[in-house]
Amino acid sequence: MPHFKGSESEIWFEQVGPENAPQLVWVGGGGTMGRDWHRFQTPHFAKSWRNLVFDNRGVGQTRCSAPMPWPIERFARDLGELTTAVCSGPAIFIGTSLGSAIVQQLCIDRPDLVRCAIVMGTGAWSTGWGWDYQEAEIEFRRRGGRLDGMMGVTHYAAMLYPARALGDRALWPKLKALMLEWMESGENEESLVSQWDASLRFDQRAAARGITVPVHVIAFVEDVQAPPQDGEELARLIPGARFHLLEGMGHGSWYGHTHHRINAVIEEIVREVG
Repeated sequence: MPHFKGSESEIWFEQVGPENAPQLVWVGGGGTMGRDWHRFQTPHFAKSWRNLVFDNRGVGQTRCSAPMPWPIERFARDLGELTTAVCSGPAIFIGTSLGSAIVQQLCIDRPDLVRCAIVMGTGAWSTGWGWDYQEAEIEFRRRGGRLDGMMGVTHYAAMLYPARALGDRALWPKLKALMLEWMESGENEESLVSQWDASLRFDQRAAARGITVPVHVIAFVEDVQAPPQDGEELARLIPGARFHLLEGMGHGSWYGHTHHRINAVIEEIVREVG
């Protein structure tokens, strides 16, 4: 697969879908690799849209030469350099979690690259329980701790999926298999400090007021990591932003839970953009 050499990162990426179709760019959250979008998202969109997936710095096959810590602006610079090189004109960006914060920063720094932004499970800054949770995980890793195997599965599943999904006796084995695959890849452990530090420390509250591109903020009622009020706050700060609140979903419901429903919401927005 191809790599793009930017100013600080050598970025693994892949494009699927018709070459002359409108461009979608999928931006993953902490520990998420570009290939993860191929399981539940790009198959739905690849007939009508061009889809760019990639590994953020700190995960997968992307390599970064810059010393850490990496602020959110550096992640957004990588994204801007990549899309300038491999996309034809402004694109529609879809992000989740850390990926949403990266897309939001791109809207601030390079609005010329953005036709529309769709950000899920996000806010304008890290605060409250979410801040404490991320800080505690980072400190745990710095002291040599690991969360892998079934301990990692049960820990993260509780943060990603709502209670009804975890208690669904048919669905849970499928989610468990997905989570075990993630744990066994080791990518969460490898990427946690470098990526979560950026997620912990970003604050876009002031800059969000100057965003000029169309933004759709998608929040999930049962999202523990990015509570709905964080998304509401972000949507209030961004001029003209539209807020979508989806019932019965958690932070990771896009991955193996209610992806069909989320894809339908994203598709409706994308078709409206044209």
